Amino acid sequence: MALLQVKPSLSTAITTTRSVFETGKYEVKPISVDSGDLSIASPPPPKSLLVFTPLKEGTYPVLLFLHGFALYNSFYSKLLTHIASHGYISIAPQLYNPLLPTASGCDEINYAAEVTNWFSKGLQSLLPENITADLTKLALTGHSRGGKAAFALALGTYAKTSLSFSVLIGIDPVAGKSKDNQVEPKILTYKEESLNLGIPVMVVGTGLGDKKKNVLFCACAPKEVNHEEFFKECKPTKGHMVATNYGHMDMLNDDPSGIIGWFSEISCKNGSGSRELMRKCVGGIVVATLKAYLGSDTTDLKAIVDDPTIAPITLDSVVLDEA
Repeated sequence: MALLQVKPSLSTAITTTRSVFETGKYEVKPISVDSGDLSIASPPPPKSLLVFTPLKEGTYPVLLFLHGFALYNSFYSKLLTHIASHGYISIAPQLYNPLLPTASGCDEINYAAEVTNWFSKGLQSLLPENITADLTKLALTGHSRGGKAAFALALGTYAKTSLSFSVLIGIDPVAGKSKDNQVEPKILTYKEESLNLGIPVMVVGTGLGDKKKNVLFCACAPKEVNHEEFFKECKPTKGHMVATNYGHMDMLNDDPSGIIGWFSEISCKNGSGSRELMRKCVGGIVVATLKAYLGSDTTDLKAIVDDPTIAPITLDSVVLDEA
């Protein structure tokens, strides 16, 4: 697979690419639906969902987002709104109760597959009547353990989906506590290019994810089970970008609520910069990747790779390895 060659002028590329880091042109409507709620969707989804959809009449690609371990999907509302404002229907299921995070890694993957299989049956019924979901352009992304679950779902070995994914984006994915203590199912092999996903992959990492917040907690994204290993093990086409001065939870909302929000604040090392800038950066990378692999427009993605300083925060280890 080769990227479409696009050669805009330098000034055009910079202007266009910086726009992916800002709010897009589409007004966005959030929709919340509980599992089993027939009043909003028919058939109802197998898991409660947060959906962020453009309001302008049209047909839009779909992004499935899997939340991190013991986190609420609502903690990502600002990030998902940013993505949706660029013309994507962003959907985040609540895979389990964060207050009772007893779901295994295998359960998590199966739940995500159930939601994916529901899309073709019930997604259209909960969208505004002038909005159509294009399920032939379906992206998969996830954060932390949800990132690992996204990789496992894309592999298709552990759960089957009736729909095919076109691109995978891992946001600081984590496979477990250590190389010898991976969350089941274990997908990392520690062999380069051993994960044959068959679709383009973008891995977004954090520079502080492998650092401890304090002596009470281990690092939230330890080396050997974090973004670096996921990138190494993917086959091209693959990309890698690292938010150097930010931590594992810094793409969440500024003020995640309740005891779960409080715990997310104290458990992982955070950067000293603005979370808004981090969300803009992660959102922009996601949008640029979606445009490249769902829309065959590589202008923004290639411009970021060619000049990472156009991002609103410092990016390091910026690589795009084309097949």
